[in-house]
Amino acid sequence: MCQLLAMNCNVPTDICFSFAGFQARGGATDVHADGWGIAFFEGRGTRVFLDPQPSCVSPVAALVRSYPIHSKNVIAHIRKATQGVVALENTHPFMRELWGRYWIFAHNGNLPDFSPQLDGSFTPVGETDSERAFCWLLQNLRQRFGSRAPTQASLFDALHQMTVELGARGACNYLLSNGDCLFAHCSNQLSYIIRQAPFSVAHLRDQDLSIDFSAVTTPDDRVAVIATVPLTDNERWITMPNGSLWLFEEGAAVRHQLTVAGPVKVPS
Repeated sequence: MCQLLAMNCNVPTDICFSFAGFQARGGATDVHADGWGIAFFEGRGTRVFLDPQPSCVSPVAALVRSYPIHSKNVIAHIRKATQGVVALENTHPFMRELWGRYWIFAHNGNLPDFSPQLDGSFTPVGETDSERAFCWLLQNLRQRFGSRAPTQASLFDALHQMTVELGARGACNYLLSNGDCLFAHCSNQLSYIIRQAPFSVAHLRDQDLSIDFSAVTTPDDRVAVIATVPLTDNERWITMPNGSLWLFEEGAAVRHQLTVAGPVKVPS
């Protein structure tokens, strides 16, 4: 099972602390050794770092860990290959342009026999079901809304409908962002935490490393961190219910909705 990590903030923030723990899961504290990647939004631009090496030994990961890039939206992925060989073109996250904005996508799960009909507007480069799903999502969004970007509410509703279909085909935990907000779908494993004042000390699970957030933040800062498995062992993470789509904006969970039928309790 791959590992996902995302950050959504109300002010540009670096992800160095969280990434230090996340990096260790790529071959050191866990078995995900088939490549890794991370994408940072900076205004309308993005910085994307990809490496098919395990993140625990990747010089590129060491650079990212020591380089405090400030961003309001970050998506990272550590791969355990299910479909597609270990190669750069199969390494998440993936990037495409839609409505004059870059979109970033990372997926954890398996969509067996998922071969949607694609019209050529978005074409996979690699062999993964994940990239095919990303192209299919963007294709459907363009077909539905045309050349003009929809409102955020309409975008969430459209993604919800498409995610219901994806979820019926297999495990589909994913992260998606256009730099303005962050969408997260929990198919079977995803958690999040909102850090805001009063800030405290956090300690990583995967490394003996702590940080006092009160010393590096302001009282107005708010940061949402989403991960497959909680990154710290002394904070209260919220487990997302299986089959739920979430919208994060300005460091807060602003909307969520179930993508499966049944009486599942969604935390408020």
